[in-house]
Amino acid sequence: MRRISRITVAGAATASLALALSACGGTSTDSSSDSKGDKGLAIAYDVGGKGDQSFNDAAYAGLEEAKKEFGYETADLEPTEGETDTDKQQRLESLAKQGYDPVIGIGYAYAPAVKEAAAKFPDTTFGIVDDSTVEAKNVADLVFSEEEASYLAGVAAAKSTKTDVVGFVGGVDIPLIHKFQAGFAQGVKDTDSKVKVISQYLTQTAEEGGFSSPDKGKTAAEGQIEKKADVVYAAAGLSGQGVIEAAAANKIWAIGVDSDQYRQEALAKYKDSILTSAMKDVAKAVYNLAKSVEDGKPETGIVRGDLKTGEVGLSNSNPKFADDTELQDAIKTAKEKIISGEIKVKSS
Repeated sequence: MRRISRITVAGAATASLALALSACGGTSTDSSSDSKGDKGLAIAYDVGGKGDQSFNDAAYAGLEEAKKEFGYETADLEPTEGETDTDKQQRLESLAKQGYDPVIGIGYAYAPAVKEAAAKFPDTTFGIVDDSTVEAKNVADLVFSEEEASYLAGVAAAKSTKTDVVGFVGGVDIPLIHKFQAGFAQGVKDTDSKVKVISQYLTQTAEEGGFSSPDKGKTAAEGQIEKKADVVYAAAGLSGQGVIEAAAANKIWAIGVDSDQYRQEALAKYKDSILTSAMKDVAKAVYNLAKSVEDGKPETGIVRGDLKTGEVGLSNSNPKFADDTELQDAIKTAKEKIISGEIKVKSS
């Protein structure tokens, strides 16, 4: 059942939503609402937007699952180039004002916007992915132990390299991406101390395109390949597509991130070069928050996904990866030790 505090939405609101949102990012709304005109989950994308084959697309998958199960109207909004925190806040407030609930900002950059919007709309549940700093009674901080999945990616890289050199490409030099790098490097070293890890960040800020520039990712990967890296792991959003392209062109392994990139249609021609992907189940986190609101018991506070909950891990879609018994045994052992606490994975 829906929460009693849900805002009732009149039919005319649909038109006003389109007008309100035209000033704060593109929108893709679904018109198949139920007979009461009830509106449900809405998401606002991070840099790169829908179609990044990674982080944002995973969030969209969660939205689609909620829409299918609950039969209500949803909305998903694109970011705009050079937008401010105020732009993000207006986008979230527009959604809340029109009756969408929950409203989720996809990415840490939404933290200031979520904080302000949640204060103005206390009867709406807000969520933010990849940030744990917003403390409010109506906010769920959807975070993950990315370093744990990255550790397993490091094990896979160390077991798969023939040159004893592997690479890490981070989109933006920020603490969130440091978690990916730290876990990966630790996994490599714990598996084979002889293997060298080359690391590079594409930009210092997201505004410079670190998460949205495949050309930057491709150039970075090519530089690492020139230094003999034969496995490259990217945590760089849309920029990671360039890393995968470079890996395929040079017949080395790439390790994807966030989504199972082996199965992404846009990357199909490169899939034989994608060893595995270090996944975090953004789709499940988004869906679960929507379900909690639907059930009348909204999630709030820090909601963490890790190896123990099954919300981070490695994909097994590539048969060459899945059928490698020695590699799978090493990953299984590492996973068990992380869950038991025997291995403490670094996050920086």
